[in-house]
Amino acid sequence: MITAIREVRRAKGMTLEDVARACSPPTTPQTIGRLEMGTRTVSLPWLNRIAAALGCTTADLVTLPVRETLPVAALLGPRGAVAPRSARAVSPPCATPGMLAVTVTGAVGDYRAGDELWCEPIAPDRFAGAMNRDILVPQPAGGYLFARLAGVTPGALHVLPLEPGAAGMAVPAPAWIARVARLVRTL
Repeated sequence: MITAIREVRRAKGMTLEDVARACSPPTTPQTIGRLEMGTRTVSLPWLNRIAAALGCTTADLVTLPVRETLPVAALLGPRGAVAPRSARAVSPPCATPGMLAVTVTGAVGDYRAGDELWCEPIAPDRFAGAMNRDILVPQPAGGYLFARLAGVTPGALHVLPLEPGAAGMAVPAPAWIARVARLVRTL
């Protein structure tokens, strides 16, 4: 983890000794120096102690890695494309831990070949939060079912397959499902 302890300490005009004395319980200037330099692992309790001593938030002491952004050139709406009034940027997609992906190999429903679907796993107590969303359902005999969640009842999910004219079906409630959270499509 990259910290900004030194930068915040210097901006506040404090020495290592000042911060060490202001910590509760007090510590040594050498310890604060090691935490600043990264020669000692910075834990969350240490960050909280140092933040309190510096009079800032713990978030102020953590530097996140640089993440690329894309400048927004235009806003597209019912009246066409217009330039934004102020500078804007968007971040490219970033997967969160635990996500699953589905690669579309042939057109099905609203999806085209080459689409990538990023899915968030959901526990049974949260299945209802995926109502009317496309989901990936693991099957007991192996493989998966991909469909739209139409209903949740004790012990069963009611789904609508994406193929035109396919009838709805009930499937035994699995241990988890994955809700489509993001569509990545190359144009």
